[in-house]
Parts: sequence; structure tokens; C-alpha cells
Amino acid sequence: MHTFLHRYELDTSAPTSHEFWRDLSRRALLPAVGLWLVIVGAGLLIVGPLQNLPSEAGVNRWFEARRTETLNTVTAVLSGIGQTEFIIGACALAIGLLWWKTRQWWFALVPGLAVSLQALVFLTSALVVGRGRPEVQHLDDSPPTSSYPSGHTGAATAFYLTLAALCQRIGNPVLRWTLTVLCLLVPFCVGIGRMYRGMHSLTDVLLGFVNGVACAVLAWGYLRRDTSGSRSRATPVSAGRARR
Repeated sequence: MHTFLHRYELDTSAPTSHEFWRDLSRRALLPAVGLWLVIVGAGLLIVGPLQNLPSEAGVNRWFEARRTETLNTVTAVLSGIGQTEFIIGACALAIGLLWWKTRQWWFALVPGLAVSLQALVFLTSALVVGRGRPEVQHLDDSPPTSSYPSGHTGAATAFYLTLAALCQRIGNPVLRWTLTVLCLLVPFCVGIGRMYRGMHSLTDVLLGFVNGVACAVLAWGYLRRDTSGSRSRATPVSAGRARR
């Protein structure tokens, strides 16, 4: 786990164009197809043989019965953290800061890749499954996608899990673990907020977590790295040149 989290520090050498596209396709895009099959398969099982899991309605009704003005406001903020516009803006900022700090474009792309993979799996699987929203009062306008899987939860998980991995570079242990825990808590808060606001059922949120976690892991490991430490002091080269 340690070498996986620090793989871009252990090997700072730049990939060639061929290496980049080869690894991206084999280590991220192809596994994402398998993830899509799992997400879609589970969704079709839910809306088909499992008859939309009627017992899940009790979870949404439980949240609905406990709504207050304060919680409505808090969950509106939490829901906003997982919105497409917010995630895109935060992701662009993270990419820019990483590129500026490390001068490693192949590393700076990781947050964007995690969010993009998640969005691709989410949007296409939602079209295939087509699950309806929970039958409670909705506190948000329904976006033009189905309830399954939760896109807000998936996007927040993919992005903030990547940030949690980035936090492992922080030298101060107190700051490192404080920020790591906060980043890990955000997706859970977003998922709960989405159920509270009547926008998703429990399994929508759970499969959103699965989608986000898987895409974050795929994005973080998309590029082959030499984690033996022999390349830790390597000087980055341009993408068009081969590694020496």
C-alpha cells in the first residue's frame, strides 16, 4: 500500500507518448469496462428480479421524517460538493496546482482521470439501467439521469479519495492524517445527504461509492511506475523522449 500511494514519488521519470497511451488503455480504460459491467449488472438485477428492492423505501422515508430546516441547509451544501460544476472546478484547480508543484503532467492528470472515468461509467450505466428516483419528496431538481448509481456520490468519492492519496505527501503527520480523514469523510457525507434529500436510494449510493473508489484506484495506478526507488531522483523528460 505504501509503495502504491507513493509510486509517483518513487519514480518521477516521464513516460513516452507510447507508454502513456498504452498504460492508459490497458490499466485504466479496459478495467473500467469491467467495472461498467459490474455496475450495470447489479443495476439490472435491482430493477429486474429484485423488483427495485421495495424495502429500501423505508430508508428514504426515515430520512424524510427527520428533515429540519437546519439539516435541509446542511445537506444542500453537501449535495453541492458533489455537483458536476463544483467537482469540475475543483478538479481543474487540483490539476493546475499539481502541475505547477511537481512539473509532472502525467501525475497532475490523475484527479481528472479519476473523475472522468467515474463520469463515463456513471452516465452510460444510468442510461442502461434507468432506475427511478425514490418515492418521497425531492428537495433538489432531478437531473436528466436515472437514480442509479449516484453520480454525486461517485464523483465526490473519486475526487476526494484521490485528494486523500495526495495528502500522503504531507510531511507533518498531524496535518497529513487530519486532511486525509476529512477527505475520506466527504463522500460519506455527500451520500447521506443525497438520501436525506430524497434523490437516491441506499443501493444507488453504495454503487456510487463502488464506482468512485474503483475509478480513483484505477486512475492512481494507470501508469506503470518503478517502485523499487531506483528512479526517485530521475529527471523528468519530455513526453516525446524515451526513458533512459
